[in-house]
Amino acid sequence: MMSQSLRASRSILTRASRQQVPVAARRTFLTSAVRRADQVQDLYLRELKAYKPTPVKPSDAEGNVHKFALPQAPASPEEANLASELSAYEAQQVEVEGQAAAGEAAPVEESWFEEDEEEAAAAH
Repeated sequence: MMSQSLRASRSILTRASRQQVPVAARRTFLTSAVRRADQVQDLYLRELKAYKPTPVKPSDAEGNVHKFALPQAPASPEEANLASELSAYEAQQVEVEGQAAAGEAAPVEESWFEEDEEEAAAAH
């Protein structure tokens, strides 16, 4: 019984291996994915070629671009006042430290570093 089943399975295998699968059936399995990719690629390329961008108008930038304006020139100093300020400076009297100005009493010099005699004697 066992030998008959082995012979039967061998015969089935040999028949299956001898039997040729039609070429068209094999090719559809191998090329179906490629054909679908080509269809998608063709669809993509067709849509890409059919795309027409909207034309750019000069008025499109009006809301996004500022108009250029030259900056204002800086104000120059008043030259008329320079002459009067220079003459006022030349007319000023020179102040020297330690000398009294005209009409004032001479300043009294105070020494901040001198100690009182009483405090110095008490410390010794």
